[in-house]
Amino acid sequence: MSASATPIPFAGSQLDGKSRHVCAFFSSDDEEYRVLLPFIKGGFERGDKAVHVVNPARRADHVRRLEAAGIDSTAAERAGQLELRSNTETYLREGRFDKDRMIAAFEELASRNARGAFPLSRIVCHMDFAVEDRPRLDALVEFESRVNEVWARHDDAVICVYDLAKFGGATVVDMIRTHPLLIIGGILQQNPFFVPPDEFLRELRERRA
Repeated sequence: MSASATPIPFAGSQLDGKSRHVCAFFSSDDEEYRVLLPFIKGGFERGDKAVHVVNPARRADHVRRLEAAGIDSTAAERAGQLELRSNTETYLREGRFDKDRMIAAFEELASRNARGAFPLSRIVCHMDFAVEDRPRLDALVEFESRVNEVWARHDDAVICVYDLAKFGGATVVDMIRTHPLLIIGGILQQNPFFVPPDEFLRELRERRA
């Protein structure tokens, strides 16, 4: 992340520092959109690119909420400012979560945008594709730690959305420890429990052994 990157107002604070990789925990859809929509709308107004990775069953509701906030999603997609992606197709190619492929995919996305027409990307990813699948969750935990190395090199803001009603306590703890920033109770905060990737991945290997 460049030292000159402009801070981004978000959830009662701002995104700056060395990374903008955020774990956002919500208890309801209404809480989620109350927090995220000002951030999303601010990105459109500033000319940033928006990449939204959503559950396909929630796509229509997501678009409806964008439209209610005054965002013309059809025009934005046509202009290339908005990409709406399915989280199952993005993360589960051939039904399998491949953490190495996803690291490469996000690096390509960030690098392509850095050379493109938009100042940066504001990426919102709904992570419910991994619910109730232990091998998938184990791979996702490792991915969330490793991908910090990608986002530390770019100015993009990345919000990983977790529904507290869908993930168990052990998974929530791991996700807290793999993100430098947290949203809990609708407030963005520096994460005192964040563990750098090298240390976390070493611990993960020991845990698995």
